[in-house]
Amino acid sequence: MRNILIIGAGRSASSLIRYLLEKSDSENFKLTIADISIENAKKLLGNHKNGKAVVLDIFNEKERKKMISDASIVISMLPARFHLEVAKDCVAFGKNLVTASYISKDLKALDEEVKAKGLVFMNEIGLDPGVDHMSAMQVIDRIKDKGGKMLLFESFTGGLVAPESDNNLWNYKFTWNPRNVVVAGQGGVAKFIQEGRYKYIPYQKLFRRTEFLEVDGYGRFEALANRDSLKYREIYGLDDILTLYRGTIRRVGFSRAWNVFVQLGMTDDSYEMEGTEEMSYREFTNSFLPYKPNDSVELKLRHCQKIDQDDVLWDKLLELDIFNPHKIVGLKDATPAQILQKILMEKWTLEPEDKDMIVMYHKFGYKLNGEKKQIESNMVVIGDDQTYTAMAKTVGLPVAIATLKILNGEIKTPGVQLPITKEVYEPILKELQSYGINFKEKRVKYLGYNPFNLEQHYFDS
Repeated sequence: MRNILIIGAGRSASSLIRYLLEKSDSENFKLTIADISIENAKKLLGNHKNGKAVVLDIFNEKERKKMISDASIVISMLPARFHLEVAKDCVAFGKNLVTASYISKDLKALDEEVKAKGLVFMNEIGLDPGVDHMSAMQVIDRIKDKGGKMLLFESFTGGLVAPESDNNLWNYKFTWNPRNVVVAGQGGVAKFIQEGRYKYIPYQKLFRRTEFLEVDGYGRFEALANRDSLKYREIYGLDDILTLYRGTIRRVGFSRAWNVFVQLGMTDDSYEMEGTEEMSYREFTNSFLPYKPNDSVELKLRHCQKIDQDDVLWDKLLELDIFNPHKIVGLKDATPAQILQKILMEKWTLEPEDKDMIVMYHKFGYKLNGEKKQIESNMVVIGDDQTYTAMAKTVGLPVAIATLKILNGEIKTPGVQLPITKEVYEPILKELQSYGINFKEKRVKYLGYNPFNLEQHYFDS
């Protein structure tokens, strides 16, 4: 019987495992889940006769090679930095590989060997990256097949809290790795192109440069730029496009409030603070403010950030308890970002009854038969519970479907790749619809191009 090996049983693996177990009898395979700690794997497997959980330390070369050599196909749900050793073993033993992670330079360097052995190494097949690639390329290819010329492509994704569980002033809770939220946007500059003009947003300006979008039935959101949108010109075949902009979705008002932390320096992860183990939340906040012994911490922060006391932004800060003199950080030699993360996790952690929500939004502008047109496409997925979350569904199901189609020879083009070809995206997107992961499209008036002659009228865009 065929054997599918999953390495890593984190939060994103729940829907992946459930899907494969449901298919195991009809598709004639068994499922092996390997993790350094297998308790969660055992819980997700239940007592299913076609699944087993085993302990694996990824650095135990002998055990790792044995498991990969015994597998029919390998899924790596490990952190991205651990994929390479798994990938090398898959090449050595002639095994196909599936991951949800971005393709690293080291992994891409294996492409010739992978192709020579006729193997499929499918990467970036989760949510973002993954569903974003597939849903974008499906529409872009359709426009091109009709003879259209792409003028504009914008794409945004957000992991948010579902409306029925949205009960704080920030309209936000952690649905994924909190650390990634705290340090998002650091270490580089956001780069994109708008109407043929290159644009750059440094980190300290990122959260005040947002644009708004509407999703029918779910209201208004804001989007802020991701680090590098320009690399997608080559990936999506949009080398001469005028506008290309990718970003992250939040509810309106989040970014303005988050910018307070950025400007104060609370998101910095580059140095350790002194005395953090005994430091109070109030002392932490005061650490970033001027020394004025006659002014309260609250007054100093409001003055420093120019916040009126009747501004809802102030209420958001109060809600997080950052001025509490009795709550202790309790982290030794912590960075500002680590302390901020601890504070936020107290307020933004999903409760057992809470549900998460994924929102993805695309905008396509193009010219066809001399006429400019525009399509808006969006997807909204609500989680079932804290095990089968919207995030786990939208990450795990594409991985699972791709794995089975590769195993059955339906996806067979070899190489280290991402899911941007019709062979890959068409059958996967079609099957995802049956799990409630689908896109709604509508045609709108094209607004992406200024009809005036920019040179002649000296307009700057």
